[in-house]
Amino acid sequence: MAVRELEPRDVDAVLAIQRACPEIAQWSRLDYERVEAGEMVGWVAERIAGEGALGPSVVGFVVARNIPPEVEILNIAVAPEARKHGVGSDLFDRVLEWARSEGATQAILEVRAGNDAALRLYHRREFHIVGRRPRYYSNPVDDALLLTATL
Repeated sequence: MAVRELEPRDVDAVLAIQRACPEIAQWSRLDYERVEAGEMVGWVAERIAGEGALGPSVVGFVVARNIPPEVEILNIAVAPEARKHGVGSDLFDRVLEWARSEGATQAILEVRAGNDAALRLYHRREFHIVGRRPRYYSNPVDDALLLTATL
């Protein structure tokens, strides 16, 4: 597995992962193209040829933005068939490494209250719940939890 910067050629794969993960924010193609415009940053996890694939394939992604002194993690997902292999951890560690290199002192994110796998990942990285937005999400209805970590 390799983590590299998100490129325009990755948007179709990112959108496919997003469709397979209804628990994450559902963005448009234009939203992901904002990464190329420099409004946000993003990375993809790519399975390397020979790791059970015919060729390289994107199996996860993360998008964030720097709002000094904070970094906001905006969207992260791993394809269902690639979960439980450390892909999410690799992506999350990459974005936190970038945040520190940018001089961020705090990272923030929002997650569905019912997304237990994501919450376990965030708690392992010392993120703490600092707020709740009742019934924030639809399809299905769920609360949003606001989490933060000191970097």
